[in-house]
Amino acid sequence: MAYSVQLYSVRDALDADLPGTITRLAEIGYTQVEPYDFAPRAEELAAAFRENDVTAPTGHAPLLSADQDEIFAAAKKLGIGTVIEPYLPAEHWQDVDTIRDTAARLNAAAKKGAEYGIRVGYHNHDWEISSKVEGTTALEFFAGLLDPELVLEVDTFWAAVGGEDPAALLARLGDRVVAIHIKDGPVNHDKRAQLPAGQGDVGVWRVLAAAKNLEVGVVEFDDYAEDIFDGLSASLHYLEAGAPSTTDGAGTETAR
Repeated sequence: MAYSVQLYSVRDALDADLPGTITRLAEIGYTQVEPYDFAPRAEELAAAFRENDVTAPTGHAPLLSADQDEIFAAAKKLGIGTVIEPYLPAEHWQDVDTIRDTAARLNAAAKKGAEYGIRVGYHNHDWEISSKVEGTTALEFFAGLLDPELVLEVDTFWAAVGGEDPAALLARLGDRVVAIHIKDGPVNHDKRAQLPAGQGDVGVWRVLAAAKNLEVGVVEFDDYAEDIFDGLSASLHYLEAGAPSTTDGAGTETAR
């Protein structure tokens, strides 16, 4: 499996020099990227992708708060096959009626996306996990309301922060999960403490093994105290090296 990188990780560099940033990611070894809010700069992204032989199988866009036709048209231009709603704040995940309304709106977005030949998905943070409704996580309740063609991109780090074992959550969600965000670090809200894959407490290989229908693993840092390109390079090299032979009792990978 080829690994992708969420461009939000390099948002500052991207704003300063979009073509140069895509080139640098390609030089590190990333052949796939996951753009965010891509419609306003679709032309510039498309040119950078062509120049660096980079593809974007997935992309984040505010489907529930922006012009869906504009988003899907931009996705077609960029070759994005799955457009993912990246964020709805915590207040949307506290009660059944609001969650039902969100599911209905996303189902409607998926029908419009199908007109463009594009699939629709949702990406979680920690509050969809920590919030419980009808005896389960809000995310799992939500998944049960989605039409069959809807997919999920599980942010495994935020699932852990939300209080669930991400591997167990992935197993329960099953084939609905086609993408995951791969990030590591101490399992808490300190974004700048995030670490390259394999250096934290998430248990990356156990998580990857639990995602049985995985199409793409997306490396991401919400923030990073060191040089972000070094962090992204370390994550990719770790993942491409393959799973370690042992793990410690907490599920954290150890060296070969």
